[in-house]
Amino acid sequence: MPDGTPNTRKRWGVPILVLSSAAFCVFWGFYAIDYFVVRVSPNPPLGPVEHYLRFDPGSITDAVSSLAGMMAAVFGIVITVISIIVQLSANRYAGVARMFLRDRLNLAIMGFYVIACVCGIWLSVGIQHDFVPRATLVGMLCATSAGLVLMAPYFGYVFWFVEPINIIARIRKEAVVTSAEGSSSSTSSKLVEAQGAALSAMEELTDITSNSISGKDKIIASGAVDALKDFALDYVSRKPRAVPEWFKIGSAIRQNPDFVAMDPESLSDLEDRKTWVEWKIMRQYLGIYNEALASMRDINYLVAIDTRYIGEAAGKVGDEELVRLVFRFLNSYLRSTLNARDVRTAYNVLNQYRLLIESMIKLGRHEHAIEGVRHMSYYGNVSFDMKLTFVTETVAYDVSTLCQVAHDAGSPGEEGMLSLFLELDRPLRVSSQEGALLGVRKAQVKLAAYYLTQGHEQRARLIADDMSKEPRERLRSIRLALESVNTKDFWEIIDRGRNFEYMPPPQRAMLTTFFGWLDLEQ
Repeated sequence: MPDGTPNTRKRWGVPILVLSSAAFCVFWGFYAIDYFVVRVSPNPPLGPVEHYLRFDPGSITDAVSSLAGMMAAVFGIVITVISIIVQLSANRYAGVARMFLRDRLNLAIMGFYVIACVCGIWLSVGIQHDFVPRATLVGMLCATSAGLVLMAPYFGYVFWFVEPINIIARIRKEAVVTSAEGSSSSTSSKLVEAQGAALSAMEELTDITSNSISGKDKIIASGAVDALKDFALDYVSRKPRAVPEWFKIGSAIRQNPDFVAMDPESLSDLEDRKTWVEWKIMRQYLGIYNEALASMRDINYLVAIDTRYIGEAAGKVGDEELVRLVFRFLNSYLRSTLNARDVRTAYNVLNQYRLLIESMIKLGRHEHAIEGVRHMSYYGNVSFDMKLTFVTETVAYDVSTLCQVAHDAGSPGEEGMLSLFLELDRPLRVSSQEGALLGVRKAQVKLAAYYLTQGHEQRARLIADDMSKEPRERLRSIRLALESVNTKDFWEIIDRGRNFEYMPPPQRAMLTTFFGWLDLEQ
């Protein structure tokens, strides 16, 4: 069910019905045998139910005291087991005990046991030699039976309650509700309190992720990372309706380590740009990203995906400042990845970077798209300087794809992207890293062939002119490599799903025209 809500019928109704029915049938089955078969008197004056309820004051006094003691014992068992379970979870995940004690169902069941115990004590001294409070006694019997029957489904509920995924869902839900109420509140104290609660929820999710990374628990870590994203997406959708005071960094969060260490001017910028919530979320992402680089790279990929989702949501609602912030954090991910010399992670993050720029193009955010391509080209050159040539090739093929997307969308930023693309290989020409230069040139040839299939010969010739001084042997090698790839599927499993060098048949057919301009014979 959504938001981690348990299925009430499955978790409560069915177990209680089965256990109660079984106990009822077993007891009354044997009682009926005793009444109708075993009983000495052949003609009993009363029916079985009336006979059962004919309590004798002298014989039930001890039974009533035992009834009260049994209820107290059951309550003690429940408290002991629950305390152990909750404490074990609280040692790993912060805030579990607080959430448990705030849960209405937990409070209701604990209240039921307390009330039943108190009523049992009073009933134990309420029986007199000539009077039995039958209604009260039957009620106590029902309460004790309910307490015993409730144990099994309640233990199941508690185990469900402390499952990490459900803890994560509950933290996210509380953060969404709190921020929604706080961002629309005109009461200063409530607003500041909501800011602190939202910030606390973000950090709790980060703690869960960090603990899960340390424990190699990818499922829980992924759930916490996605919960931050879900909270961010909900917040972005409600952000336009927030009161202006919500975007001020209040006293409840100003002393947070992530904010107190910031320059006052940077804090002021966050307030002016109305991005302190998103900045905090992605600051948490950056910490998770750096921690996962050495031990759980799949989390790095998920962080990049979720950051892209936030950027796309910002683009749809026209939040320009948030789009810029998303690009800044994606750049930070790439910088950390290159510093760690992690080629595989860089390859995956660049895929998300490209998809975000594609979204900006389709949403008409052309300035952001060009800026994104400029950043990609920069990191392509940085990776080349670090001798991470495959990353440079990846950038080249991604920018080539973006130029095609811009052309299909009729983007006014296409020309600027093409210019940046043709500048990408400038530093490579004076180096000895032939592999990187070949990769960039292949991507440029693919784009030229695409332009030819679209009847845009002028831009294809720009690429040909840029390559006119290339050695014949290099051009021949590029052509041979591109013509030899006949399937889009790479021979290994990759996330992108397509071989970089694959060209559809119509596009591949244009290689003859393109290399003909460069006087390269077949």
